[in-house]
Amino acid sequence: MRQSLRLSALAGAVALALPLLASAQVKVGITVSSTGPAASLGIPERNTVALLPTEVAGQKVEYIVLDDGTDTTNAVKNMRKLITDDKVDVVIGSSVTPSSMAMVDVAGETKTPMISVAASAKLVEPVEGPRKWVFKTPQNDQLMADALADAMAKQHIKTLGFIGFSDAYGDSWLAVMKAAAQAKGIKLVDAEKYGRTDTSVTGQALKLIAAKPDGILIAGAGTPSALPVRELKSRGYKGIIYQTHGAANNDVLRVCGKDCNGMYLPAGPLLVADQLPDSNPVKKSAVTYEKAYDAKYGAGTMNTFGGHMWDAGHLIAAAIPGALKTGAKPGTPQFRAALRDALEQIKNLPESQGVFNMSPTDHAGFDKRARVMVKVVDGKWVYQPDL
Repeated sequence: MRQSLRLSALAGAVALALPLLASAQVKVGITVSSTGPAASLGIPERNTVALLPTEVAGQKVEYIVLDDGTDTTNAVKNMRKLITDDKVDVVIGSSVTPSSMAMVDVAGETKTPMISVAASAKLVEPVEGPRKWVFKTPQNDQLMADALADAMAKQHIKTLGFIGFSDAYGDSWLAVMKAAAQAKGIKLVDAEKYGRTDTSVTGQALKLIAAKPDGILIAGAGTPSALPVRELKSRGYKGIIYQTHGAANNDVLRVCGKDCNGMYLPAGPLLVADQLPDSNPVKKSAVTYEKAYDAKYGAGTMNTFGGHMWDAGHLIAAAIPGALKTGAKPGTPQFRAALRDALEQIKNLPESQGVFNMSPTDHAGFDKRARVMVKVVDGKWVYQPDL
């Protein structure tokens, strides 16, 4: 199902299927997966749009949101519609790596800046060709894989099993985790795959358990990442289970239940913002988003995936003044190019997930300040400063 959502500075609230507002001068097109397998990512991303700035540097900002249903073809169609019909200046999306990867070429073809809220480093590396127009807000897989490898070494893991999505997300994680583990002297003893919509991973779980790894990494995102955990626990696996930051989602804990207890994962600081020391450079900005989201949608409802949308919106807000200074007008190719250039020049911008420092060779912009290690204890996320 496709849903159109438009926000105006005058209304200051979300309205569905409204006509374009003539007063909006900067247009931001958004495609997220608010239905389908990645809905637990896309819904908080969609919800967060209502919290984004509606006026920047004297210019009103309009957000046009479409649902791609976690479908790659729909994501591309949505992007083309936003650019061709709605004449947006920048596109945010999509929620998952496969859809975002398919959108990269459209960004390059139309010379429209794009900010993905999906994780894979392949979206922005290397910064050449169409990727010159692409940025992203989630942490790179490599940054998080290194955090996992460090934690595994401290926990004396010598052998590792792996099960990940049978798509670009899983493939990317297998590659970076294998290298990160090897650098710490950890041997990968078995690697399995499963689909985002699969309802059983019994065969894969049995193979993993037979390999007798000290730990197993699950490279999934959203609620589908809970499936292997439940299967491994039901089959009696006693080693340590790890997840990627794609599982940093309260809906995962809801679906997984007690089986998630004892699970470790790297996450953006936002997940445990209240537990961070005041000296953490991200705490203030992370708590700002957490309070804003919970005030609108209910206490305890904040979600780290919504944080990626918050960060994308604030990157755009930070770039608009620089783009306007060039004299380019919103709605023109010149403004889109100026906005791209301004995004690339953002420095020392603390947001909900880390501190952004973009450059001509780095369109993710994060360093180690964008990650923490977390453990699930009694169904809650607990900061692990010693890992």
